[in-house]
Amino acid sequence: MLSSAGTEIREFVSRLVGTIVETPAGIGINIIESGNMVVVELSAAKTDIGKIIGREGRMAQSLRVLLTALATKLGKKAVLQIIEK
Repeated sequence: MLSSAGTEIREFVSRLVGTIVETPAGIGINIIESGNMVVVELSAAKTDIGKIIGREGRMAQSLRVLLTALATKLGKKAVLQIIEK
């Protein structure tokens, strides 16, 4: 069961990535919590991975910055892993 921080992070990533991809229903978000560390495994269809990563990884880096900001606010550290389905 996720903590309130884990749930908030999942909802945040879901809303953010849902606006980027063509098929929001195709994204999967797995949250792994260990102490104050939160690992966010983001999976999406092959056609949407390029949009999530962006040109030269800029979109992925921006997602990581926003995720880190939210996690810091919640007293956690976060890592984003992007996985192709």
